[in-house]
Amino acid sequence: MTLKLYNTLTNSLETFQPLTTGQVLIYCCGITVYDYCHLGHARTCLVWDVVRHYLQWKGYQVRYVQNFTDIDDKILKRARTEGSTMEEIAERYIKAYFEDMDHLGIKRADSYPRATHTINGIKRLVWELEEKGYAYRAEGDVYYAVRKFSDYGKLSKRKLEDLQAGASGRVEEDPEAQKKLDPFDFALWKAAKVGEPAWESNWGLGRPGWHIECSAMVRQELGETIDIHVGGSDLIFPHHENEIAQSEAVTGKPLSHYWLHNGMVTVNGEKMSKSLGNFITIRELLEKYDPMAVRLFVLQAHYRKPIDFTDEALSGTTKGWQTLKEALLFGYEYGEKLGWSLDTPTGTNQYKEEFTELVDNDFNFTGGLSVIFELAKLLVKERNRVIHDQQMEADPQELELQWKTLLELTGVLGLKDPGYPQGVPLQGGSSLLSETQIEEFIQKRLEARKAKNYAEGDRIRDYLKSQGIVLVDQPGGVTKWHRGS
Repeated sequence: MTLKLYNTLTNSLETFQPLTTGQVLIYCCGITVYDYCHLGHARTCLVWDVVRHYLQWKGYQVRYVQNFTDIDDKILKRARTEGSTMEEIAERYIKAYFEDMDHLGIKRADSYPRATHTINGIKRLVWELEEKGYAYRAEGDVYYAVRKFSDYGKLSKRKLEDLQAGASGRVEEDPEAQKKLDPFDFALWKAAKVGEPAWESNWGLGRPGWHIECSAMVRQELGETIDIHVGGSDLIFPHHENEIAQSEAVTGKPLSHYWLHNGMVTVNGEKMSKSLGNFITIRELLEKYDPMAVRLFVLQAHYRKPIDFTDEALSGTTKGWQTLKEALLFGYEYGEKLGWSLDTPTGTNQYKEEFTELVDNDFNFTGGLSVIFELAKLLVKERNRVIHDQQMEADPQELELQWKTLLELTGVLGLKDPGYPQGVPLQGGSSLLSETQIEEFIQKRLEARKAKNYAEGDRIRDYLKSQGIVLVDQPGGVTKWHRGS
């Protein structure tokens, strides 16, 4: 099966061919750390995390790098407002970032370079651009001469004559416009301002511009050319366009062979913003919804398409996650009784082939989910029959294959439940109470009830319920149990 990716650079679907056979180098434009991460950050980080998972599952060795922008006008503004420092603000929100992403089950990147830790590489790159005639000095600032780079606009498909003056960075006032030779030029190095952090350089005290930081970090961490550069679609212009101009002007090589961009998140059909009162942080989201329901919400739409957050949508994916949980529990509850070998791999099968064929079409995880839910519904149906003492309709060996395949494919998408207590190992390091442990608790409860210690019996019942174990007392003192609500 052939993996094909939609390359923003060519606006076409292309067969993926890594620079080095069996290896993939990926750079993700990460977070500017001045506030808590929001739903849009969740989508970006989650999508590319799953892409990395999938490539590894297909057998690639993946080096995945995601940066932190830890010096920026927004960080400095927050520090001034709080009477703090840039370093303190950055450290606080980097810590918060890891907490939020851990809750979403997002695996750590192989490296998290920071702009402030890459200053020497940034200065080197600015100097090289100046030496090659692509940069010029202006009163302590250094600017990139956009018109010197003939390919400028090749990623965003924008022409200079169509662009408005001032499109040189983030939306902000540009008091330095009079220093530029051309209104389209953008800052590589900014002269020091009173009260702001600054570094010594050939151009005097100053700090880097935003765009140059990622060019330097890609080069430092992954080299001059990488396989895949990813990020939100809002970064195509100007950020990624400027990265290309900076890096390729110096090296004469492609910065990245493939450029992939995820779509934006709206809230009830409107752009998310604090002014509209619909700004949702990951922390606020996870107070209300299960992290795996959030993962399902993100994956239910193709990564390139916009996705609209509504309570109804999250309620739907919450139900979907409940279905997956019940299906995943089946093997742990009844696999041993059915003679399954839980640690035996599935090998190639029709479900995995269908999943791979769908996802290989530009990381179509939405299509992959259709295979996963097909398996889950079959397993839940048979689980319900077992719970109600009915004869199973499916062949036990076929159910074993389906369950193991479900376990594997949900693992590829990072759909795992971290909330079980110690006991039988579950995927991803999680666990649940073993059948032996449950039977021991039931026996202790029976003994407590015989001794008329009903409070202890109720305590055991409530504990088991908190662990997802439902007890069903039947005539003759028999107690049956099953997992689930």
